Amino acid sequence: MNLDDTIVAIATPPGRGGIGVVRLSGPEAGKIAGSMLRLKHDLEPGRALFSELIDETGERIDEAVVTYFAKPHSYTTDDVVEISAHGSPVVLRHVIEIALAKGARLAEPGEFTMRAFLNGRLDLTQAEAVRDLIESQTLFQAKVAAQQLEGALSRRLQPIKKKLVNLIAVMEAGIDFAEDDVAVLPAEQILEHISEVEQPLEKLLASFAYGKVVHEGFTLAIVGRPNVGKSSLFNCLVERERAIVTATPGTTRDLVTETVALNGIPVKLIDTAGIRHSTDEAESIGIRKSYEALSEADMVLVVLDSSQGISEEDRELFEAAHHRRALVAANKTDLAKAPLSPPNELKMLRTSAVTGEGIDQLRTEILSAVSGASAGEQETGFLTNIRHQRLVQESLMSLAAAREAVTGRIPHEMIMIDLYSALRPLDAITGETTADDILNLIFSSFCIGK
Repeated sequence: MNLDDTIVAIATPPGRGGIGVVRLSGPEAGKIAGSMLRLKHDLEPGRALFSELIDETGERIDEAVVTYFAKPHSYTTDDVVEISAHGSPVVLRHVIEIALAKGARLAEPGEFTMRAFLNGRLDLTQAEAVRDLIESQTLFQAKVAAQQLEGALSRRLQPIKKKLVNLIAVMEAGIDFAEDDVAVLPAEQILEHISEVEQPLEKLLASFAYGKVVHEGFTLAIVGRPNVGKSSLFNCLVERERAIVTATPGTTRDLVTETVALNGIPVKLIDTAGIRHSTDEAESIGIRKSYEALSEADMVLVVLDSSQGISEEDRELFEAAHHRRALVAANKTDLAKAPLSPPNELKMLRTSAVTGEGIDQLRTEILSAVSGASAGEQETGFLTNIRHQRLVQESLMSLAAAREAVTGRIPHEMIMIDLYSALRPLDAITGETTADDILNLIFSSFCIGK
């Protein structure tokens, strides 16, 4: 990929709209843009100018507002020109064709952001946060991505890397200048320094359970016998009458799904058919789908009827939910309560879809069970990316190897190999030592024009 030429792309989504933006970046951005515009004044950095878009013959195509960002004060640190015309696909495509004819190259997906990274404006965690911000489904996801874009993860990693680099430097000095009586760290102090790096890294790794849920969301299957109130609870969580509710058992015969935000985290709720022994063909198919949803969902909510107690069918559901993230909702607490005692490993909450009792607590417990932490308790700069998680794991494995080497009285030169192996993955998170093929893989997942 040539990073010295001028690239062009449509930066707004496909389709028709009030405005469509064409973005150019590179040394010839101003010259190419100027040749397709009829301007009353020359382009000035940081100033938006009204102009006319013209074709090769000088005929007017559209009106546009043009903004010029001079290097290095731009997103890519190169010269950038953004042409905001009316959002007609025909007009925008024609603008691209003119730019290509005048020497620009069509940008690859994510190439503007890749240039920002390669030119040192963003580190790799910030560049990845740009993609996450664009793909956000909830405001909370957008806020988390914005924190990462500001460098929250990089700031959290920086003191950890500094401690590791300091340890490497001291040990290097002890090895290189042993003849000059430079002190070599005793084993106890080396182990202490390794622990000072390991502890915050382990805490950072533990944040991935919550960060993964924030980034990707999760699915929750609501299962139970017919007429225990599954669809009513589903409607309470969705906060509208999405599923049909009647007093007749077996109303729900197919999966009903809806995505909602719980504390800003996207959750795909699945209302399933009531599970019972049935000879009805349609209901039997629905029950089979219920078991499939139970096995594939990230979490299961088993619903009981407080007025009836636990049946054999309920116990079969407990067994099916065994060794999975699961909660039990003892529903219909507004009716006569029967003593309920689900298996000890399953947490039970009392709820009423009619009165709303326990619904807020249910939302909180769902998030806590699936993420391992209550929303809002995590500090900023947590791991949301599986690439980052694997690199932190790799660093911790190398630190563990270094610890074993110190305990086994291995020569310091060999311990240094493990310490450098622990540093490289941390550099790869921010992009300081990331291979080109990994960079291409990351930026290829971006949209064109960003």
